[in-house]
Amino acid sequence: MPRGDLFPDIAPYETGLLPLSGGHVMYWEQVGNPRGQPVLFLHGGPGAGAGAVHRRFFDPAHWRVVIFDQRGAGRSRPLGELRENTTPHLVEDIETLRRFLGIEKWLLFGGSWGSTLALAYAQDHPTRVAGCVLRGVFLGRHAEVEWFLRGLKRVFPDAWAAFAEHLPEAERGDLLGAYLKRLCDPDPAVHLPAARAWSQYEGSCSTLLPSPETVASFAQDRTALGLARIEAHYFAHDLFLPREGLLGRIGRLTGIPAEIVQGRYDMVCPPETAFDLAAAWPGARLTVVPDAGHSALEPGVRTALVSAVERFRRR
Repeated sequence: MPRGDLFPDIAPYETGLLPLSGGHVMYWEQVGNPRGQPVLFLHGGPGAGAGAVHRRFFDPAHWRVVIFDQRGAGRSRPLGELRENTTPHLVEDIETLRRFLGIEKWLLFGGSWGSTLALAYAQDHPTRVAGCVLRGVFLGRHAEVEWFLRGLKRVFPDAWAAFAEHLPEAERGDLLGAYLKRLCDPDPAVHLPAARAWSQYEGSCSTLLPSPETVASFAQDRTALGLARIEAHYFAHDLFLPREGLLGRIGRLTGIPAEIVQGRYDMVCPPETAFDLAAAWPGARLTVVPDAGHSALEPGVRTALVSAVERFRRR
């Protein structure tokens, strides 16, 4: 799809691998202005990883953009590793990266699971957060996970059928458990087809209009394995979020400004969640894109995200 409303392609000026606990190694990169205002990009999933296009939401003349792949995702190693892979681990990894790079405070930019992780980090480390730009909000509540696993059938029955029919009929009563068992199987002949089926399901439901490009990107082995295995693992453990949930700790974000961008027809993370967050967070401004689904690369969504970042630039 044309992406002329994003900033031009840009290469990192610095990359690295940062050792973490449990044998994990984090891939990170910096792009843009080394002396600019810091912004942290948080990818979705969990487990999807970041890509070159994600650098393009930020004016490289102004922003010092930090991008990393979360544990088990993308270019971090080992790919798809679940040991010591929880939300508290990811929050601590962000702090480890912040200290390593010598950044005092940064803007958080995250969509889908990236919005969840941004909220979890900001609630634990509010003094390190200058603001949040969130897209396709996901709060990790039980109803949201159930919607992904079963509710999407109401809108995308064909995509859901392909997702469910990867499993024997006798196992379809527990989609999550059956998929997790296969995704954790050490045999690539078992876990890779399951990963592709899971990931293609999500990709098929992510755009307002059919996007073969999006589905193909979700189907790539590296993306599919990290996304499906880690996502299923997190879903099976209530996203490793605090018992009171992210809305239960919303008071910790007092004084932190936020821009929330939500596609009106986002079926992966329906708008109700973004409205719930905006209603609970006085510092948040909600923009609903009338002709968009879930993907950050939908034309209206990416334009709104760039505008939201630019508003923070002018603050």
